[in-house]
Amino acid sequence: MSKKEKMPAYSAAVLTISDKGSRGEREDTSGPRLRAMLAAEGFAVSAGKIVPDDIEQIRESITTWVDGEGIDLILTTGGTGVAPSDLTPEATRPLLDREIPGIGEAMRLASLQKTQNAMLSRGIAGIRKESLIINLPGSEKAARENLEAVLPALAHAIYKIKGGSRDCGVR
Repeated sequence: MSKKEKMPAYSAAVLTISDKGSRGEREDTSGPRLRAMLAAEGFAVSAGKIVPDDIEQIRESITTWVDGEGIDLILTTGGTGVAPSDLTPEATRPLLDREIPGIGEAMRLASLQKTQNAMLSRGIAGIRKESLIINLPGSEKAARENLEAVLPALAHAIYKIKGGSRDCGVR
């Protein structure tokens, strides 16, 4: 979808995954930042939530938003690293009908230009029903940079996921 075309008002939600954040011991800065970025791009941000690093709570939030509410784009922030509690990809993968490896690859490539630690990110992306789900890192800076790397392609991705027939290369 080119910049000249009007993007449909796709819905979006942001799930922050943080043990400390869910207990009120740390302020969530990545979730609000991501919601603001999506709103600035024309997404209708309908939900935001903080859950601990718990596979079942992560899955419950995602499935409620996709299966129950039909939200078009779900961003998760947190739990994508290599710490023992980082389980977001493991929570997300079984929920997906199809993975989209290029989204995670693009985010890691963009981040590697800023820090070598980007290679430790394990975030994935994929499709559940007609929704796009993307795992982002937990820090506000990394989440912002990762979303910036893929944001220009998201409206077109959702359009195609929903069965849009316009060719990708058509402007």
